[in-house]
Amino acid sequence: MKKNVYRIADTVFGIDSMYEEVHNLCSDYRCSEAPEFTISTTQPDIDYEREKSRREDIKEGIPVRSFSDSYLETLAVYRKLCEILIGRGVLLFHGSVIAVDGVCYLFTAKSGTGKSTHTRLWMEYFGDRAVMINDDKPLIRINDTDVTVYGTPWDGKHHISTNTCAPLKAICILNRGTENEISRISKSEAYPMLLQQTHRPMDAEKMKNVLELIDKMCRNISLYKLRCNMETDAVTTAYNGMNTEGA
Repeated sequence: MKKNVYRIADTVFGIDSMYEEVHNLCSDYRCSEAPEFTISTTQPDIDYEREKSRREDIKEGIPVRSFSDSYLETLAVYRKLCEILIGRGVLLFHGSVIAVDGVCYLFTAKSGTGKSTHTRLWMEYFGDRAVMINDDKPLIRINDTDVTVYGTPWDGKHHISTNTCAPLKAICILNRGTENEISRISKSEAYPMLLQQTHRPMDAEKMKNVLELIDKMCRNISLYKLRCNMETDAVTTAYNGMNTEGA
């Protein structure tokens, strides 16, 4: 077994794993503090991730992919961590999140829509003013009065993330289009996508906590939908739209 301690989303925990890959993945988050808890993995945890991936591939109509046990263990560790963090007011959310001048904007969409491409355009446009927090699976800490996004090592196929955090101003649901247009939307309009993109535990009590956290998050941030092409004008449309008076 391999053991190390990490700090992610202001939570210090140990990982007691079967393989080294998860420790390589999390190396930038390693710390020397005393862990609050330890996550351990077993072969059944890995088998669960393999079967889940197989079912998802079949559902998407793509060839079933083959993954190593060591890679699947990284998924099992994150699943276990996220299940624990729900009770601490922290949600896993699927999206690409970028900070500009220390404030975060999270873009979410159906797979393949182009959210990572869109945030890369933000990086190019804003230069040193922009920091990519996480390109795939950030963690969101939700309090009564504020929402904070944290980078994590689970950061997508391009592995773009930063071990940092920043307050979240808005979540924007992205759709492809030929023209660029952004509008503010209500919680009820955004809710189906928010729920779809959030980690949804099997445990009923934890799922209740997730729903409560989503509601609390929506009270503290703004929600938008963006129809855009993948050109620089899409960046200015989105940024200006989320920073107008009253946004």
